[in-house]
Amino acid sequence: MDDRMMRAVLFDRFGGPEVLYVGRIPRPEPAPGEVLVRVRAFSINGGELAARSGSLRLFTGRKFPQRVGLDLTGEVAALGAGVTDFAVGDRVWGIVGRTGFGSAAEYVTVRAERLGRVPDGLDLAAAAALPVATTAITALRDKARLRPGERLLVCGAAGGVGNAAVQLGRAYGAEVTALARAANLDFVRTLGAHHAIDHRTVPPRELGLFDVVLDTAGTDLRAFRRLLTPGGRMVTIAFDLARPAASLSYIAASAVHGGGRVRFFSGNPTRALFDDLARQVAEGGLRPVVDRYFSLEETAAAHRALEAGGVRGKYVVRVD
Repeated sequence: MDDRMMRAVLFDRFGGPEVLYVGRIPRPEPAPGEVLVRVRAFSINGGELAARSGSLRLFTGRKFPQRVGLDLTGEVAALGAGVTDFAVGDRVWGIVGRTGFGSAAEYVTVRAERLGRVPDGLDLAAAAALPVATTAITALRDKARLRPGERLLVCGAAGGVGNAAVQLGRAYGAEVTALARAANLDFVRTLGAHHAIDHRTVPPRELGLFDVVLDTAGTDLRAFRRLLTPGGRMVTIAFDLARPAASLSYIAASAVHGGGRVRFFSGNPTRALFDDLARQVAEGGLRPVVDRYFSLEETAAAHRALEAGGVRGKYVVRVD
């Protein structure tokens, strides 16, 4: 077999999970400042579902084939010029970039500053559930400045970012209320939620008031913003893909109209944040939660499962 080639998940047109296939493409070489990673696992994220369907075509373009995979765990296979803080064989986790994809492959090149070391003793496949937790750290600690004793509402608490936010909220000393499907209420309680509420049966107006609201869906921003206490903070990591212009306009307008600005950001972690993630794991404030493992050839099935809803933690794809 030609070791200059590798397997990767590709798609040649926008559409449902069925457009994904495993093809063979040239193995990349690390440019200066980059690291070549032998990928062991990656997780399935909502952003790549949107990219695959075509909802993000303004950002991804229309040139095919396109690739999927945002985060990864693996081992350093080669170093680009100028990279001195990693060695071949180091166990790493990371993210390929804010708008880039491509970790659904046997190898991927990543800027060195977008990688961190996986804590000793943590299985690489399970660890693939955690890079997205850097988004929860940024949202709660840096954007919302969550303080001990404050009331935190996590919308979408059973998902990838949501389950990490519940764990971190508890670790930060907040009183955590988790919104999830009825079938996942016991699950979010095991993560540390003080209160678990079925979002399908309890409307937002009946939830009470919160110092911090973290929204992972972006589809009902107005309703959740109304739940903020005076001085409350709301952070969203998503906008309504069905009405993107209206949703983004509302987020922007919230900074100047009414009480409580909606803070929106897209996770783009660097080394320091991955170091923070490793510390949270080492201190016991955060653990990986994997709903189910898939093989590389089952990536389409993993996309289909995430679209169906009901995930508990993360769907992780093992590349081996």
